[in-house]
Amino acid sequence: MKHSLALIAVLWLTGCAIFGAPTELDETKGWPVQRIYAAAVENMTTRDYEKAIKYFQILESRYPHGRYATQSQLEVIYAHYKKNDPAATMAAADRFIKLHPNHPNVDYAYYMKGLATFNERGIIEKLTKQQISDRDPKSLRESFLALKELVNRFPNSRYVKDATLRMSYLVNSLAQHELHVARYYMKRQAYVAAANRCKYVMEFYPDTPHIEEALVILISAYDAMSMDDLRDDAKRVLAQNYPNSLMLGNNVPKDERVWWRFWESLF
Repeated sequence: MKHSLALIAVLWLTGCAIFGAPTELDETKGWPVQRIYAAAVENMTTRDYEKAIKYFQILESRYPHGRYATQSQLEVIYAHYKKNDPAATMAAADRFIKLHPNHPNVDYAYYMKGLATFNERGIIEKLTKQQISDRDPKSLRESFLALKELVNRFPNSRYVKDATLRMSYLVNSLAQHELHVARYYMKRQAYVAAANRCKYVMEFYPDTPHIEEALVILISAYDAMSMDDLRDDAKRVLAQNYPNSLMLGNNVPKDERVWWRFWESLF
């Protein structure tokens, strides 16, 4: 009997160590769904997003059916977004989309999924004020694809106008990133790599305002590799499409470098 009591005591203490003391949210025991939801919303208002998420999760676990549970799932997406947690935001959005593919507000989940990584920046980037086009474009592409899916699936959504503007910004940023890398390669005399980056911009981002610079860098890369025919073809394309381009060398002093290397003086 003594051994049994000792074993029970050990198991009880082990359980306490594993599960810990009751949490502050145990106060919600016996609360109706409306009260839990109101508490969650109150914490959203005071910007205590971590606590708000816990309330929403408690609500959904106790009352998994009905409009309060569904609304809580949407609120959790936004709470993670306000916490600057892109991964959790996207996970919550994907969960809602999977659970409610035909919900009237599922377009909001797609929209928030696109916003999740739209302005994602690390601590170093914030401290150094690094430009969005200077960093790894993976998050930019993820944001663009999510917003594109929203626009394609829900062309009449209230979020389409903003999503379209953000997509345009992202495309320009992606093009800028490619040219940023192209300039890096030019400075290191990796001319083939630089030319490939410029051609990528021209093929995949033809409607951005960066085609002009892409052509100038391409001309300079071909010239450096003594590929005169390709260089002259690129020069003709530049002159035909940008006849008033400042990069055509009209304002470059005659004793300066040849005009198609004009871009080098900008960086």
